[in-house]
Amino acid sequence: MTRSAQRPGRSNMRWWVAGFMWAAIAINYIDRTVLAAAAPRIQSEFHLDAMQMGIVMSAFFWSYALLQLPAGLLADRFGQKKVLGFAVLWWSIATAMTGFASGFRSLVGLRVALGVGEAGAYPSNAGIATRWFPRKERATVAGIFDSGSKLGGAVAMPLIAWMLAAFDWKMTFALTGLLGVVWFVVWQLSFSDSPADHRRVSAAELAHIESDKLVPRTQHPARAQWRKLLAHRNVWAMCIGFFMINYNSYFFITWLPTYLMKERGMSVLQMGWMASLPLLASIVVEILAGWASDRVFASGKLSLTATRKLFLVIGLVMASSIGFAAFAQSAYVAVLLLCIAKSGTTVAASQVWALPGDVAPPNAVSMVAGLQNTVSNLGGVVGPIVTGAIVGATGKFVPALLFSSALIVIAIVNYLFLLGKVEPIQFDDSLSVSDIHGQADLRA
Repeated sequence: MTRSAQRPGRSNMRWWVAGFMWAAIAINYIDRTVLAAAAPRIQSEFHLDAMQMGIVMSAFFWSYALLQLPAGLLADRFGQKKVLGFAVLWWSIATAMTGFASGFRSLVGLRVALGVGEAGAYPSNAGIATRWFPRKERATVAGIFDSGSKLGGAVAMPLIAWMLAAFDWKMTFALTGLLGVVWFVVWQLSFSDSPADHRRVSAAELAHIESDKLVPRTQHPARAQWRKLLAHRNVWAMCIGFFMINYNSYFFITWLPTYLMKERGMSVLQMGWMASLPLLASIVVEILAGWASDRVFASGKLSLTATRKLFLVIGLVMASSIGFAAFAQSAYVAVLLLCIAKSGTTVAASQVWALPGDVAPPNAVSMVAGLQNTVSNLGGVVGPIVTGAIVGATGKFVPALLFSSALIVIAIVNYLFLLGKVEPIQFDDSLSVSDIHGQADLRA
């Protein structure tokens, strides 16, 4: 008998777990943002030219994008507690160690090390959501933990700027790295991979969590069947759609400040406040979108497939506002449209991060999430380059924003027609609960 089965009453430990997931992503984004704020001082101290500084900034993505799939495979194989805990500890140490960098080569090496650790965050969180939440709550928890990235990005700049003013840049890296170490200690003491093994999960909560789960017949189907998963149409649709979404999302943390200053004539101070508004607005919108989609699905009025597609399309229609912003006469109207566009990408993201748990076999969720995030981060790598090339060739942001909006239209078509029925991919070694019950009835 599990410990949770002996606990009376009703608990809500899964929402504490969601809080841990949110904090991991918030710390993730704070730690990757420190370099951008400290870049002028680092560049001056180590006498780096613009090309060298650009290489240092991009080095993070070399390992981060490439290791999403391996991180997911490891999380499915060894458990999310070990992999996410080790990932946060690793990237926190890499962040703190950046304060000891001695020049260009060591900075590049430490940024690559940061990407190695941070690659484990999203795939692990997707697996945890499947273990700890029933399907009717997964979009809510996806919206919660992914919103940590927006809060991390929105508050990191002013917080880190204050720390840089109060301390030197080396101490700033050390202090931000300490956040993850504290998180790691609490995580190890309070989390279990299985809610059935957690002493604070009641029998009622456990029954709620397991109400619509799949029952795997093998412990590690991800190892044997990852090639089949790669060939599945829904996995391809998830990857293509998320690529388009991330292409747009990275505009807001790369080119938006330049757009507001050069195209809209804002001062540095105005830009600082205005650039944070889309991120701040999207935090609330993403959580509400996840909650609303779960309520729609739980009501029984729409199937899971219809619910996911409805909210994906709503979010992407909102995201297409980035094209309208290009023609806004007022800078403030443009910012409003950009807030709608960024919020739209997060409405879609609340569904995107629920999809791995919806379609993957029970022990392959982190792997599918890692694959999806690998392709999406290629959009993050390509997006800023393409935007820069278009602006450089035309001298304006209008064509770049229209191109981003056109990709959103492709994403809508992708989710409507390439994405099929949203249901678990079934292989010979995984059966649904209803299948098992049906076979038992036949034998009886």
